[in-house]
Amino acid sequence: MNNTYPEWATTPELKEYYDNEWGIPVRDEQGLYERICLEAFQVGLSWSLVLKRRDALRAAFAGFDPDIVATWGINDMERARGEPGVIKNFRKIRACVVNALATVALREQGGLPQLVWSHAPASWEPPTPTREPRTFAPEAAELAADLKKVNFTFVGPTTCFALMEACGLVDNRIHE
Repeated sequence: MNNTYPEWATTPELKEYYDNEWGIPVRDEQGLYERICLEAFQVGLSWSLVLKRRDALRAAFAGFDPDIVATWGINDMERARGEPGVIKNFRKIRACVVNALATVALREQGGLPQLVWSHAPASWEPPTPTREPRTFAPEAAELAADLKKVNFTFVGPTTCFALMEACGLVDNRIHE
């Protein structure tokens, strides 16, 4: 168990997420697609809220299976919007469908894991007790631009940096 938490890990749930998930490399398509969707849901909200609703979101979005979500039409999006615990923002729900379509299409070009992981910084110095965690990497802006080129949405530089931290592309854990 970690005794040094980032400023955002303020609740037992967030501390558990930090200890057991945050920063652990995610290299599979479905895992990356899910995290892109969750980061989109987080825009303008707290990560704590998204984490509390993650199980409901997983249930409503077929376990974030991009092959299933890519087939959705307006009725499916409205059904998901009506599910208990789902974040109701229709633009974010639509982004999950658009991003599922982009994920499936990207397979012809090497796939989502290859695209995302090609933006991992060549070198990264994790924070220490005397060096603050970095809050941005140029690679995040490049990742956002490349995802947008292949039709992803709700993937700006800030969101992509959070994705990079959460999925282990950058290590922002404080090291002694």
